[in-house]
Amino acid sequence: MQVSGLQVLFQGNNFLRLLKGLLVTINISLVSILISVVLGFLFGFIMVSRFRVIRFISQIYLEFIRIMPQLVLLFLVYFGLARTFNLNLSGEVAALIVFSMWGTAEMGDLVRGALTSLPKHQIESGLALGLNNRQLFIYVVMPQILRQLLPQAVNLMTRMIKTTSLIVLIGVVEVVKVGQEIIEANRLTVTSTAIWIYGLIFMMYFAVCFPISRLSVYLEKRWKE
Repeated sequence: MQVSGLQVLFQGNNFLRLLKGLLVTINISLVSILISVVLGFLFGFIMVSRFRVIRFISQIYLEFIRIMPQLVLLFLVYFGLARTFNLNLSGEVAALIVFSMWGTAEMGDLVRGALTSLPKHQIESGLALGLNNRQLFIYVVMPQILRQLLPQAVNLMTRMIKTTSLIVLIGVVEVVKVGQEIIEANRLTVTSTAIWIYGLIFMMYFAVCFPISRLSVYLEKRWKE
């Protein structure tokens, strides 16, 4: 009896291997997102510094990260830094560095936009009420920038999760890499394997990203009311 592509999914531990690969993708994404949120907030405040030189340097960094494709950054960190400085970087560490750099830049720009859009009269009113800088930050600044920031930050998370599929090109054994291995092992015997494997990978990414995407839409609508 001829084996179909669907049957290949459940042969041996193929399905379990794909799930483990997805877990690698999710872990790298979550750690990168966590680092990006923390450093992004700091970077956002640096971008609105009163010192022109600091603002200029931060803008250069933002533009560099935006212009440079993530794939080139991955190659630059994984192959370039490792060979130039004799560093023993794993693919996972290189991916964390690149996606944290990218996420920090994008998150910082979101924070900068939220800060600059904050009406000045609200800060002046807080100062007039006798609030000190710490109270002003906690009770006036943070609630309003979070309201603007969260929907966009959630959208950034989905972009980061999807873009982690590039790490297959630096040898990280994540869900796409596992899928390629399964397809290659059955390439000659089951020609329909690819459509089933990549179809399942698509559904896995959809299952992870769709709820996050809907959360972004919900928050945006909720806070516009």
